[in-house]
Amino acid sequence: MKINFTLNSQNVSIEIEPNLRLLDLLRDRFNLTGTKEGCSIGECGACTVIMNSKAVNSCLILAGQCNGAEIITIEGMESDGKLHPLQENFLKSGAIQCGFCTPGMIMSAYALLIEKKNPTDEEIKEAIAGNLCRCTGYKQIIDAVSQSAKEIKINT
Repeated sequence: MKINFTLNSQNVSIEIEPNLRLLDLLRDRFNLTGTKEGCSIGECGACTVIMNSKAVNSCLILAGQCNGAEIITIEGMESDGKLHPLQENFLKSGAIQCGFCTPGMIMSAYALLIEKKNPTDEEIKEAIAGNLCRCTGYKQIIDAVSQSAKEIKINT
């Protein structure tokens, strides 16, 4: 089947198998390897991407469901070779340690910032609740998202 969608601000058209997951489409066909496969059952959040302004687990989405959709991956966050302020704040806050969860965590945080311009710590915790991190203890992540909310304006 053929699907058409927007991927990181670029219109794309691709022929896919009906059972192909979005995760595999991104990694194997578009070489966007920032999206990680962790659990494959939607529990860890490592594969989180933005689909139509909402955070989704790409391991649970069939690629065919993306027809006509807008998808943003961690690679789509940077602009003109510069990291997005949210990515910068993850670095500055020490919210990155092993880095495996980081892309999914950033995408979940970005989806929150699309929806809420000034989220509380509780709203940040709720937004990232589907993302598991074994290294940071989450405080640095919450700090990074909170700081980013003060600094950035997101246009949707």
